[in-house]
Amino acid sequence: MKPRNTHHSVREIFLVTLAAIALLASNVFFVTIAKVHIRSGQDLSTYADNANYVHEVTKAMRGNIYDRSGNVIAQDSRTYNIVCILDSSRKGIGDEIAYVQDKEGTAEVLSKILRMDYGKILDFLNQDLYQTELGYGGRKLSKAVKDEIESYDLPGIEFTDSVQRVYPMGQFASNLIGYAQSDESGSTVGQMGIELFMNDYLSGTDGSRTYQADEHGYVLPGMKETTVSAINGDNVYLTLDGPIQETLEDSFRLTNSTFDTQRVWGGAMEIATGKVIAWGQTPSFDPNTLEDITDYTNTGAQMPYEPGSTMKSFVWAATINENKYDESLTTDGNEFCFIGDENNNPVRSYSDNVYGCIYNAGEKKYGAVDLDHGMIYSLNTVAATLENELITPDIYLDYLKKFGFWQPVDTDGLPESTGILNFTWAYDKMNLSFGQGSTVTMLQLFQAYSAIFSDGTMVKPYFIESIRDSYDNQIIYQAETQQTGKPITEQTAKHMQKIMYRVVNEDDGTAKYYRIPECDLIAKTGTSEIAIDGSYENQRTITSVMVAMPAENPQVLAYYAFEADNAKDSHYYTEAQTNFFRKIAVSYGFSQGSSQSGQTVYDHVTVSDMPNLVNHSIDYAKAKLEPAEANVMVLGEGGTVIRQYPEAGETVTTGQHVFLIADTQTFTMPDMTGWTRKDVAGLWAASGFGFQLSGTGKVVSQSVPPGTAVTKGTEIKVVFE
Repeated sequence: MKPRNTHHSVREIFLVTLAAIALLASNVFFVTIAKVHIRSGQDLSTYADNANYVHEVTKAMRGNIYDRSGNVIAQDSRTYNIVCILDSSRKGIGDEIAYVQDKEGTAEVLSKILRMDYGKILDFLNQDLYQTELGYGGRKLSKAVKDEIESYDLPGIEFTDSVQRVYPMGQFASNLIGYAQSDESGSTVGQMGIELFMNDYLSGTDGSRTYQADEHGYVLPGMKETTVSAINGDNVYLTLDGPIQETLEDSFRLTNSTFDTQRVWGGAMEIATGKVIAWGQTPSFDPNTLEDITDYTNTGAQMPYEPGSTMKSFVWAATINENKYDESLTTDGNEFCFIGDENNNPVRSYSDNVYGCIYNAGEKKYGAVDLDHGMIYSLNTVAATLENELITPDIYLDYLKKFGFWQPVDTDGLPESTGILNFTWAYDKMNLSFGQGSTVTMLQLFQAYSAIFSDGTMVKPYFIESIRDSYDNQIIYQAETQQTGKPITEQTAKHMQKIMYRVVNEDDGTAKYYRIPECDLIAKTGTSEIAIDGSYENQRTITSVMVAMPAENPQVLAYYAFEADNAKDSHYYTEAQTNFFRKIAVSYGFSQGSSQSGQTVYDHVTVSDMPNLVNHSIDYAKAKLEPAEANVMVLGEGGTVIRQYPEAGETVTTGQHVFLIADTQTFTMPDMTGWTRKDVAGLWAASGFGFQLSGTGKVVSQSVPPGTAVTKGTEIKVVFE
């Protein structure tokens, strides 16, 4: 094939373009000078004599905000309002009608499309006005509705357009996302949150249109027109995981229904990267309506508070890192009474002349207790011993600063507070050992705990994953993990993780009620008193827990806290928190890798999609599962599947336990000897009954013997080894 003569092609295109320009120019010339429309020969003197230049601004579309999976969190929606020209003096070109002449026919068409009352529309059209709108029903119409109306070519029906910021996911991390509103010029501008501090990227550049129109704004065909295209804003992609975030917000609602809370907040972060996958609070608000906004504060970053015993992890870590920790050492677990030395440091004293005494929660006495159990029981007395007898308050403070407390985390332009350090008097220093008296933020806790849950390396939390061009998706900014220090060694971090495993998995650990079936956790609980008007005598507390999962190789940390009055047994009623933790474990597939060693080895392994078996007969379900070669277990005497595990759409591998629930109130306990944690997690999830798991490996004992009829409410303890 011969190559195309590109010179001839360019010449042809040039000539055609020149002819078009000449035609347009001549048309404009004849319209503006001779006042004759060249294509139709129509005398336009009546229009041209009264013509005005009109300048319109074409609003740029604001960039979208997405979660990590590309789900829209915030976007602009261009909407349209109907304008009905009613004055018969409105002139058209030639015989063209430029006003609503057939009011009945127009009302009939519009009533069907807009689903408005015919009579109401007709009342609008019968007004003695130059033009009218149709009220709420004729506003904020979608493009599809506008196009449908225009397809009828209704004379006198025109449209104005506007841009509205919408939030499809509603109340979704709202105090982090913020909201945007139109300013006096009609531009959408961020007012708070990410919408505000990413405003320069999200905002586009408006375009314009300049044209000639008659005195009523009617555009004259063939008249001069100049257009400058608008440039839309860039899109912002966040690190938030939509389903995990939604579960967090569901958990907030459950906590509110369980306790009389003033506020609830929490979140989760990938330990190695610093990507924040969930972040929220309540009270919050729906940015679509902006109703009931009581607090514009982003609690996790802008509200410093006394964190309580979650701070004890750092005095333990400092003592271990200073090589002052002896696991065999025992200390007084009853009380720590003290005086102050010349440097206002607390010194233990057993005399009657003391500044005061530190007690454990409920003033419970533990006698001589080893240091590990000081953490497992979360004892204030042992924390005070570590800070003031094994190391010093100054050494502890130095570590806390290395962990980043009372300094800005400085991430993504997020407004934040740094908290207040009280470290002058002996009482201040003593209280700091168990998280009272000084304030920190959840954002700082995320950063600090990333060191304890890893190899000692601390990373900066962040929310903005990338910024991309809205036209071609080209990456303008891509986030990278930022290491912010290494306050402790890897050996110290692993030692801490070992102790924190016992906090969850020993029967007397303070976090035992936070266990989940999917994987083992490591954790530290916290309960702090809140000072109101300078006094702690009010029984208002903050209940909190910091966890990491899976225990053997922590990858995600999660934090949950709430403030309430008289929140008794607050670390016992943990369904809200465990729902959140379980969602993370399932989303990251941690249950797939928990304690799997020693399973039966098959000659071949198949992976199948789990079918939907709910409401089918047991016989049908068994037949359907035969190709998967799964270990099918029916729980209950009913003949129909009420619940199943795994759920429809998940995968099933050869030999995997599959549970079909035929009765939600009772079933016969199977022999779980040799089962893995994943197997027991499946039974737990399917039955919804109460389980307590301890240990790792395979099941070696169960509190309910095989063959026993189990009813709803029975607590089933399972031990792994």
